Amino acid sequence: METSKVLIADDEHSIAAGLSAVLEEEGYTVEVAADGQKALECLLGGSFGVVLADLKMPKLDGLALLLEMQKREITSECIIITGQATVDSAVQAMRQGAYDYIEKPLTAEKLNRLKALIPKALEKFHVRRANRALASELQALTHYGELTGQSESMRSVYQVIDAVAPSTASVLILGESGTGKELVARAMHQKSERSRGPFLALNCAALPKDILENELFGHEKGAFTGSTNEKPGAFEMADGGTLFLDEVAEMASDIQVKLLRALESRSVRRLGGRKEIAVDIRVVAATNRDLQKALAESELREDLYYRLAVVEIYLPPLRERMGDVRLLATEFLARFSQQNGKRFTGFDDAAMEWVLSYHWPGNVRELKNAVERAVIMSRSGSIGLADIVPRHMRNAPDTPVAMTLPVGSTLADARRQLVLKTFSMTGGDVDRTARVLGTTPAEVRTELAELLRTVGEGNETETPPAAAARNVKGKASVKDKDAARRRSKRSGGSGGAGRR
Repeated sequence: METSKVLIADDEHSIAAGLSAVLEEEGYTVEVAADGQKALECLLGGSFGVVLADLKMPKLDGLALLLEMQKREITSECIIITGQATVDSAVQAMRQGAYDYIEKPLTAEKLNRLKALIPKALEKFHVRRANRALASELQALTHYGELTGQSESMRSVYQVIDAVAPSTASVLILGESGTGKELVARAMHQKSERSRGPFLALNCAALPKDILENELFGHEKGAFTGSTNEKPGAFEMADGGTLFLDEVAEMASDIQVKLLRALESRSVRRLGGRKEIAVDIRVVAATNRDLQKALAESELREDLYYRLAVVEIYLPPLRERMGDVRLLATEFLARFSQQNGKRFTGFDDAAMEWVLSYHWPGNVRELKNAVERAVIMSRSGSIGLADIVPRHMRNAPDTPVAMTLPVGSTLADARRQLVLKTFSMTGGDVDRTARVLGTTPAEVRTELAELLRTVGEGNETETPPAAAARNVKGKASVKDKDAARRRSKRSGGSGGAGRR
């Protein structure tokens, strides 16, 4: 079968012919290459389980062929054929990954040894290939381009990218800062027919208005003071590829008009120029803004929005896909360990518990930076809690803690415990509790009031957080009275004069 093919690379015709006859009698399909370069071409064009390579060959010798196989990730096992004078080189080849070596002359005894070696080498080849296939399958389950995630929400993102990548439609990516919007754009580019063209990214929020316009459309010589040469813009430089416009809602309205025209006409006019320059690009835009608010306040033109958002992709924040946190943290640890030349066994239990319980407001970017910092600062064989928690958050009351629920708890029980835990963690501060939970102070007070009602009816034992909650309404009303008193003083008692 195909995986039992054996390639013989030897420039001595008599040896190659003799080996070929012996191995064909054993049931193998054999091909012969007269030098190392032809052997490499055969390996690139077909699947061979074992390569028998002479150590001394024209063009590419056996050792050079082995190195090329490794560089090109060819998984065939290599058995070196060597003369007595080059045994040391054969041993060196084994250290570099050769399966074994056979010395010339090829006597009956040595041929028998070779017959015993080849099945074992083929078995190793099969195992390696199966492991590689399994690794590819696992990779496909957890990765998409440079994106990492196996949660349902990320799989939905992958499906949309797969569907839209082959088309020419403009795409608008929505998501908070740090979620990986540019990685989505890159994945779309790599999966499209434009993958051989350029991918150009431009952050619209990072550049002043005049510079952004120049970066987008370019300028002609003499267009403004100091423009001694012509300069192509991003539209021209991305011709045949993809232009990614990040934070597009931050773009000034008059530039939005020019962008809309360029998208509709598929052409641009440089600053100071008179001719239209045709461009063949795909525009992918992104924003972290609330779109409805941006449209309502005319910060993003509605006509530009409809032109950009032929397809919308929502990239969820990390807190909405917490099942990916462990995978991301482990991958970042491996990446930065290699970059910094360090070895780690992993995260301590306490460190991983914190990583999994923290809400990551900065999303994947914050997690990535935290792991990189931990790798750099750690002096032990694993990442500890002190390594991963930023200094400004150590002993901070806002740092989330783990929460456990007994089996059979209702959603109301979970919500109540979450509010209580957070309320206790923030020292009884309603506003901070609301910020941590991503809700409003009014909703927190309502939940605490419901808890007090339940405790008052005797249905639940009062906990310390519940006791603290008992004072929330009183504190709030005192705050309100103090604020009213201060407002009255600032107005100079005009309210009282009015009453008189």
